[in-house]
Amino acid sequence: MEYSKSLERLKTIMDELRESCPWDKKQTIHSLSPQTLEEIYELTDVITNEDWKGIKEELGDLLLHIVFYSKIGAEQGQFTLGDVIEGVCNKLVNRHPHIYSFVTVEDEKDVKQNWERIKQKEGKKSILSGIPQTMPALTKALRLQEKTKMVGFEWENTEQVKDKVDEELKELEAAISTENQKDIEDEFGDVLFALINYARFIKIDPERALEQTNKKFIRRFQAIEEMASAQGTSVHDMTLQEMDALWNKVKESEKMTK
Repeated sequence: MEYSKSLERLKTIMDELRESCPWDKKQTIHSLSPQTLEEIYELTDVITNEDWKGIKEELGDLLLHIVFYSKIGAEQGQFTLGDVIEGVCNKLVNRHPHIYSFVTVEDEKDVKQNWERIKQKEGKKSILSGIPQTMPALTKALRLQEKTKMVGFEWENTEQVKDKVDEELKELEAAISTENQKDIEDEFGDVLFALINYARFIKIDPERALEQTNKKFIRRFQAIEEMASAQGTSVHDMTLQEMDALWNKVKESEKMTK
């Protein structure tokens, strides 16, 4: 196959589906939106697992959605797929003056700072304005911190961030003692925000770290369920102490297989 013709083939298929398929004819930008979000989560899953075959497949699904939105945009007289591609090309050239113009940069930090300055010139009123309001809270906190870092709003070292975590934990404990649920929630949010900051400083992606822990928890608890079943019982009929004993067995088994 001549891969240079693949995009045109996909566009042609999209045209045919939009013309002839009852389901595809019915779709709007609004009906596609939750499905697009699902595709992004599926892509994130396979990236986390470093499943390259899955990544290729999910990227194809996401590309289909981009072509689909562009088809609807063309029908509405708003834009075409060519406009979408040309727009991002122009944006990349404009925001990389160190490649396509005469600006000099020393490192990645300079590149990011230039990027933010250019966005401001393009009409962004705040360096935080490009962060989607609907972005999951953990990821949003990370992006907020990364954005403000670009203008120097940043701790100097890891120890300072660790001290901030300890400070926020103490404030949470004080709020818990008041039994004021609103204050407890506020302080718990501050603890999470500080921990995400700490993750950045120790070079950890907090989203990836938490997802790995989620997967570990699922794996271990499902192992408990299997062990309980092998013993002729169910987790529904076990005490916490009995389940905890099986949990420890699973942990020890994992250590032995490492």
